[in-house]
Amino acid sequence: MLKVGLTGGIGCGKSTVAKIFSGFNIPVLDADEIAHSLVEKGQPALAQIQRGFGADIINPDGSLNRTSLRELVFSDPMQKQKLESILHPLVYQSIQTRLEQLSSPYCIISIPLLFETGMTHLVDRVLVIDCPVETQIERVRMRDKLSIERILSIINQQVSRELRKAKADDLIDNSDADYRLAEQVKKLHNSYLSLSACRD
Repeated sequence: MLKVGLTGGIGCGKSTVAKIFSGFNIPVLDADEIAHSLVEKGQPALAQIQRGFGADIINPDGSLNRTSLRELVFSDPMQKQKLESILHPLVYQSIQTRLEQLSSPYCIISIPLLFETGMTHLVDRVLVIDCPVETQIERVRMRDKLSIERILSIINQQVSRELRKAKADDLIDNSDADYRLAEQVKKLHNSYLSLSACRD
């Protein structure tokens, strides 16, 4: 099975592209969703996070206080590293387990931090979703109601747009109209089907 790593900066439209691939009945494994499920109440990862970051990041009902944790890791690179060292191995282990259960010509593995975490070896091809930084800022501001300073600090913690584009096997330009996005995904869908057929 051909494994396509889907990545891109914050606000570039990765979720929208993943949804279009899903519409073609292609399985999508989402690293962010997996990470989310790993820190639910009662999950071993939550206990590890509590040990690493203290009781302050746990709500009274025993669930993770995501806002507190987010504030902590975005203001301190060491804390961010600590969180990633807990979560990333568990996320990738979960991806591997799920991959073994799939039977499809190809699948999409959505990993926002694909380059930052050095996980390109997990995939056969890298698909980068790209748009100008100004567009990223505007979309994230509308979606998450974050300040421009906070959005820029997130963007600056990710690899540069130029590096992502240089390392891409496939590139989707998501600067403007949605109908163009669907066309680009359809073209890639057909291309991936052909590539996977050649591998069989």
